[in-house]
Amino acid sequence: MTKIDAERRLSDLLIDDMPVIEIPATLATVVANWFTKLREIRRELMESLGDSIQELSFLNLSQQEFMDLLRGNCLPENLSIRWRIPLEYGGTLDIKNMFLCPTFYAGQNLDRFLLEQSGARTIWIPNPAKKVYIPARMLGGGDGGNATSDRLSAIAAQLAADRGMV
Repeated sequence: MTKIDAERRLSDLLIDDMPVIEIPATLATVVANWFTKLREIRRELMESLGDSIQELSFLNLSQQEFMDLLRGNCLPENLSIRWRIPLEYGGTLDIKNMFLCPTFYAGQNLDRFLLEQSGARTIWIPNPAKKVYIPARMLGGGDGGNATSDRLSAIAAQLAADRGMV
């Protein structure tokens, strides 16, 4: 698969607004305690999302879901944490190698895209620029104003104040 083929397939899957990187499909050894470490960095990633309020506002989260997410307590339904470079291909166990995205349809299509490349010598990996990936098709907006964004900004400001970050 070439870069053009990868971009064309991502367009078919409605997730063509992410840059892709090419990596060798050489399997790497994954540390034995990776799942224990994953639990720690997953929470760290969620707690770091205070700088992603604009992106989070498009997810239509309730106030409780939003607060639980930023506190690292619970990942809301239909959200997934994904690897930028999967561990089995040499990805690292840290938050810089992770991003959050909606499970339906983006996460499912990311999985489909990676599985379609099974057996290739090199694979193309979608690699969003930010910690939260929102497909451009979800950003079209709708009726009303920016009340969700304003509400979440106020909640984030309160959370930051509670943590002594202001």
